[in-house]
Amino acid sequence: MTSNTKPIGVAFEDQNIIGPDFILSDNQFGYTANAQGSVTQLTDKSTAVTLNKSAGRITMNNAALGATTNVSFTLNNSLISANDVLILTVSGGNATAATYNCFVNSLAAGTASITLRNISAGSLSEAIIINFAIIHCV
Repeated sequence: MTSNTKPIGVAFEDQNIIGPDFILSDNQFGYTANAQGSVTQLTDKSTAVTLNKSAGRITMNNAALGATTNVSFTLNNSLISANDVLILTVSGGNATAATYNCFVNSLAAGTASITLRNISAGSLSEAIIINFAIIHCV
């Protein structure tokens, strides 16, 4: 059985979610492992990255980022449309707790500009991991 089919007795029917105004779940809702990926930023924190997946992890370069300073970089992703929503979060582990904010400052077909802000009082040199997920909109 593949992940896009459901049993209906002895046969299988493709799942049809075309038409509903919303989808409800009592458990988990998200992307499969095949829809996710990872990429590591080279050179510095402003270097563009490319990851053509609906969700993933961006490991940023560990270059220094001064106190209360922003840096922006481009995420190239062929799955992004101008109507989509890109959700970001700073992943724990590589980042000092409560020291960064991240946000999307612009989005267009195939690309998004992401900004990371050091909100601490000191310069930090950490390889921050940003998790992202695209909510695809028509």
